Amino acid sequence: MKTKLIPIGNSKGIRIPKSVLEQCSLGEDIEMNVRGDSLVIQSARNARQGWDQMFAKMRQRGDDKLKDEKSFEPSQWDRKEWTW
Repeated sequence: MKTKLIPIGNSKGIRIPKSVLEQCSLGEDIEMNVRGDSLVIQSARNARQGWDQMFAKMRQRGDDKLKDEKSFEPSQWDRKEWTW
């Protein structure tokens, strides 16, 4: 499909037909990346998408423990001098 760039202020834009938007499931938020001499447009991803599932898998494997638990034990100062 060929189209033309259209002026938008000091920038340029493209019109994406509704059928293409629906086919690609593009919403209001998108990501644009340059790969070589191509422009890739895709739906924006949530930065933390999938984290819940990954943390659940870590928990199942017992992989969610602190590596150095001793460094988080209260010190003498914490127990005697610190006040809230």
